[in-house]
Amino acid sequence: MCGVVGIFGNDYVAQEMYDALIALQHRGQDATGIITYDGNIFHLRKNLGLVRDVFHTRHMEKLKGYVAIGHTRYSTIGGGNVEDAQPFLAAAPYGMALAHNGNVFNSYDLKDELFKKDHRLVNSSCDAEIILHLLSKSLTRQLSKGGNDELSLDNIWDSVESVYKRARGAYSVVTYVAKQGMVAFRDPHGIRPLLFGKRQNGLTTDYIFASESIVLDVLGFEFVDDVGPGEAIFIDEKTREVHRKVVLQKTHTPCIFEYIYFARPDSVLNGISVYKAQIRMGEKLADKIKKEKLDIDIAMPVPDSARTATMAIADKLNLKYREGLVKNRYIGRTFIMPGQKIRKKSIRYKLNPMRMEIEGKKILLIDDSIVRGNTSKQIIQMVKDAGAKKVYLGIFSPPVMHPCLYGIDIPTNEELIASNHSVEDIRKFIGADSLTFLDVEDAMTACISGNPKVKDMCMACFDGVYKTGDIDDAVLAKNANARLMDKGGCDRIEDEMDSLPGEDMDKAQLNLV
Repeated sequence: MCGVVGIFGNDYVAQEMYDALIALQHRGQDATGIITYDGNIFHLRKNLGLVRDVFHTRHMEKLKGYVAIGHTRYSTIGGGNVEDAQPFLAAAPYGMALAHNGNVFNSYDLKDELFKKDHRLVNSSCDAEIILHLLSKSLTRQLSKGGNDELSLDNIWDSVESVYKRARGAYSVVTYVAKQGMVAFRDPHGIRPLLFGKRQNGLTTDYIFASESIVLDVLGFEFVDDVGPGEAIFIDEKTREVHRKVVLQKTHTPCIFEYIYFARPDSVLNGISVYKAQIRMGEKLADKIKKEKLDIDIAMPVPDSARTATMAIADKLNLKYREGLVKNRYIGRTFIMPGQKIRKKSIRYKLNPMRMEIEGKKILLIDDSIVRGNTSKQIIQMVKDAGAKKVYLGIFSPPVMHPCLYGIDIPTNEELIASNHSVEDIRKFIGADSLTFLDVEDAMTACISGNPKVKDMCMACFDGVYKTGDIDDAVLAKNANARLMDKGGCDRIEDEMDSLPGEDMDKAQLNLV
C-alpha cells in the first residue's frame, strides 16, 4: 500500500507535491520521492524515511518544473532499500517518470522475462519499475512501427492495454512522458484507488491524480471523477486536452481494507466516504455485541483508526465514550512498519494508558483489525495493568485469514493468527475477556450501502476470494517464497542516504537533487 500523486500544472509545483505527500504520509513510511520536469530536464529526489526528513529546502529549490510525480512507499514487493523507492525514470521513448500504488504479484517473472527477452536490466526489486519498462517498451515499439515523432492516442491506449495483459495484480499508475503528456490508469478491477481533479489557474487548468480525495481538498482542486477500473486518462502536453478511454474493464472490486484501515476518514474513494463506512461498520458490530449481553461501563478506541467506529458503537449501545489510550504521534503505524522486530518494539512505546479512565472499569475496547495478534495482546495487557476489571475487545472488521497479493504486506498464512486459530484461541492468546469480530457480509454492506458505483469489493484477506481470478495455492506459495528472499532488507533500519546512484540515461536528462 502506497500513496501516489501526479500534478500537471503551469509553474513550480514541487511545494504542492510536498504538501500532497504529507497528506498521504499515512499510506507509507518506508520511503518517499518526488520527480519534476521543467520542459528539458527531470529532477529527482527520493530516499528512505518520512516526507519531512527526506525533503529539505536545498532539495525543494532544485525540484523545478510544472510537472511532478510523488510517492510515499510502504513495501510489499521488494526490500526496504533506497533503490526500491519511487518514482522511477526511464530514457525511452522520450524520458518517462512513473509511480504506482498496489502490487504486481508476477513481477518476479516479468523481471526475468524483460532481461532474457528484451535485455532490459531492472535495477530494483520494485514492481513499479517493471510497469515502467513494460509501458516504455510498448510505447517505443509503437513509435518505431508507425515512424512517428509524437505519441497518438492509439499508441497510449495500446500500450496501457499491453500492461494490463502482462501485469497481474492491483495497480494505480501515474506516469509522465516528456513533451507528450501525463497518463494515469488503474487496473481492470480498480482494486487500488485513484482520483482525478482539476483547478483553474488563470487562463489555463491544472490537473491532479491522487490516491485519496484529501489531497484534492488540501490543494484546492475540484474533484472530477475516480479513474475507472481499466480506464486510462491522457492529458496532452500541447493542447491540455483530457482524453479518457476504458481500455479493459472487468468487475469493479475496490479493496475493503482501504475503508477499514488505510485511508483517512476524511477521504472519499470510489464514491464511498471512509468515515460513513466506519460508522456503519461500528453500528453493525454493536448489534453483534449487544447479543452477547456483556456488562460494559465504557467504550474506548485504540487510537487513531478506531475512533469513528467506537463513537457509533457507544451511541448504539448507549455507553459512555472515553479516551483512555494516548498515542505518541511521532511513532509510525505499526502494522505497516517493515519487519516483525520493529513492530514488536514500537508497540511498547506508541501508546500510554490513562489510569483515571481505566481503573476499576469494565471496558469495551475497539480496534480496526487483528493481523498477527502482537499489538492486541500488548494493548490488552497494558489496559489490565492500568486497573481495568474487564477488557472486552471488539474488532470492526472480520478475521484476517488469507494472504493479500494486491498491496497489503500479508504474504503468508503463518503470519495470520486467524488463519490457523479459532476466535476462542485468539481470545485466549491476546488475553481478552471476550472477542467479537464483524461478519464478512456486514463489512461489505457497511461500505457499499447506497452506492450505485460499487456492487462488490475485494475481501480476499477475509474470505479467500481473489477477484482477479488468477491466484491459486501455487501462486500464493511462489509469491511467499519470493518475498521471503526480498524481505531481508526490510528487517533492518537503514541509515539515511544523502545521495542516490545515478541511472544510465540515453535521451532523458536527470538531475539528482
